[in-house]
Amino acid sequence: MPHPTRASTGGIGTRIQEVAALRGYSLRELGRRANVSPAMLSRIINGQRQASPAIVSAVARALSVSISVLHGQPYIHQLQADQLDQLITPISAALDDWDIPLGEGDPPPRALTELQAAVEDLKAKRARAEFIEIAAEVPALLAEAGAHVLTQRPGRALEQAAWLQAELCRTVYVVGRNIGFLDLARLALSRMAVVAPQTGDPRQVAIERWDRAQLMADATRHDRGILLVQRALRDLDDDGEQATRAVRGALHLKGAIIASRRGDSDGADEWLKEADEIAKQTGETRDYGLVFGPVNVVIHRMSASSDRDKHARALERAREVMLPKDYPGARAGHYWVDRARAETWTARHEDAFKSLEKARKAAPQQTRYHPGVHETVATLLRARTRAPGDLLEFANWCGV
Repeated sequence: MPHPTRASTGGIGTRIQEVAALRGYSLRELGRRANVSPAMLSRIINGQRQASPAIVSAVARALSVSISVLHGQPYIHQLQADQLDQLITPISAALDDWDIPLGEGDPPPRALTELQAAVEDLKAKRARAEFIEIAAEVPALLAEAGAHVLTQRPGRALEQAAWLQAELCRTVYVVGRNIGFLDLARLALSRMAVVAPQTGDPRQVAIERWDRAQLMADATRHDRGILLVQRALRDLDDDGEQATRAVRGALHLKGAIIASRRGDSDGADEWLKEADEIAKQTGETRDYGLVFGPVNVVIHRMSASSDRDKHARALERAREVMLPKDYPGARAGHYWVDRARAETWTARHEDAFKSLEKARKAAPQQTRYHPGVHETVATLLRARTRAPGDLLEFANWCGV
């Protein structure tokens, strides 16, 4: 497999240039539509400037494409190498069979207690970002949970089956979004939106909206995403329970992400301030796999600083973070990816590569498919006339 070269690592700038050419837009016209200066666009295309999430969102909206298109997702070659691509169809089929009872020759589902244990195991894999293992197991689990939902009478058993189904749908969303299959992620959330009210757990309803708001941000529909977060907060009363407060805190962090990416720095700061107050009440939590607490608030502050191109400030915040030893691999991986971005754009290239290696150790599959990793690696390659062998190996591993 050939090593990447300076000419082949244009990353997001190259894709912006290509889509703009397809639309027939000059840099001046694209800049006018996106409200970004042509000079800034030129520096991004030439790899001299980071394309911040706010700029990516604005350019994607101007070009009438999703953010994933500009990131080059899905990364088909890696998916084929990992054989993940062939696992997508069974998952889609399981979601399509949502309201169809088991056939005459189909084996009966396991008891709900056994199914609960299997779903908890899958949630643990989700926390470690083990997408391949999840994709292999989730279709059968969806079929079993669905069979219970279709056959249980109203009551606690039906609520339990619906809760398991909601968790499985959310797991599919997480995998689909992370590997760039946004249609699969949307389908999974549409199913979750149907079943979440049947769980008797208002937090599941809020979490579906939390995830859907992110998809809206990915589609550059930031205003709608903010409205959905606000609706989720209105409908989820603070009942004083830690789990409820953790979900509400996570919703505030989602609001901060979306506000930051639409260029609303003041709004992002307000969302972060509210999240910080809640985190002081809850401490570190793992409820519903949301990983909410003081550490995650600081990580989001770091990410928000990078989104505003304040990379030195982001690095200061990164150094404030002390990851707990039991911190979930997926969340730790995101931290190291964001830290690598800040280190790259403050010319700490060796530190950035070390952070990428730590991300790979914490959550290898997530790191392999993370668009931010691809952009950071491409930037590190362009920064050197001759890249070292370990960086080339990393680039080949993640498909840059």
